[in-house]
Amino acid sequence: MAPRVLVVGAGGIGGVAAATLRAATPDLALTTLTTNAAIADALRAKGFVVRGVDGEQQVDAGPVVTELAAGTEPFDWILLATQPPQVEDAARAAAPFLAPMGAMVCFQNGLCEPRIERIVGRPDGVVGAVVAWGASMLEPGVYERTSSGGFSIGRLDGSDDPRLTELDTLLEPIGPVQTTRNLAGARWSKLAINCAISTLGTLGGARLGALMIQKFVRRLALEIMTEVVTVARAEGVKLEKVSGTLDLDWIALTDKEREAWGSPGLLAKHSMLLAVGARYRRMRSSMLAAIERGRTPAVDFLNGEVVDRGRRHGIPTPVNEKAQALVHALARKEAVPSMATLEAYARSVGVSV
Repeated sequence: MAPRVLVVGAGGIGGVAAATLRAATPDLALTTLTTNAAIADALRAKGFVVRGVDGEQQVDAGPVVTELAAGTEPFDWILLATQPPQVEDAARAAAPFLAPMGAMVCFQNGLCEPRIERIVGRPDGVVGAVVAWGASMLEPGVYERTSSGGFSIGRLDGSDDPRLTELDTLLEPIGPVQTTRNLAGARWSKLAINCAISTLGTLGGARLGALMIQKFVRRLALEIMTEVVTVARAEGVKLEKVSGTLDLDWIALTDKEREAWGSPGLLAKHSMLLAVGARYRRMRSSMLAAIERGRTPAVDFLNGEVVDRGRRHGIPTPVNEKAQALVHALARKEAVPSMATLEAYARSVGVSV
């Protein structure tokens, strides 16, 4: 019997995920939940419209709801695809409709699994899915997949779970799925990437390719990721390679590299970031999109998480702390996303422009 699936959130990631699953398995019992009435109306009228390198695809949306009605049949999988600031409210609203042996799946960046475990009330009711691809919503119901990739899935406690095989099969049409027993390591590695890429993309107001050609932006990214790696080590986390290739332990700056601009090691790390920028050049920050829509940016779940945990360990994280403050300033309309904002940020944390 096919599982019943609920996708919560129809922004970039949720929209592309739901559309891909609907196209791959039209008979899948999949419902999309969005609290945005404009998105719901667009999906009901035209279905999902997804644009990518292979052109445009229109997919029937199937059931689309703005809330779950009493008496709704329970779901085996609830895929949480909201932004982090909304995920706890989304989980609370969906929890009564989770099947007894079902699980919620966290697609969010950051470290959201412990928050959702407290809501579900059982550790086996939550699975983490580290998303290694990007997507944007261009307008209600219209989506662009900005990069390829798949998922790393697992339980935060590292335990085996036979249901992960079912989740692997479910998500495979979207991208390759890898099961990990070190979800914490995968989460922290992705956190380091997002603290740099998503936040710098928000401050600069540009896609990743345009940012990473700037040497000072790459240096900022290295400084941000180095602070994240330092805090992760203090937390006792064994970092995983991102997409099997990007080694955060290697990319973190050494003490000598933080004092210099030129060395073979630094050149290699800058080259790696140039390659990342080229591969994911069309990627646009979801935090920037949230700010543009008047939503709360997820910076407290990214850079803010690093700042808070750094304080617990007595580790200063000034580059992440300043980034967190600047993103909030953008959300309050006290600054605008621009290269000038990025340059001012760089100077404020001692990075030459």
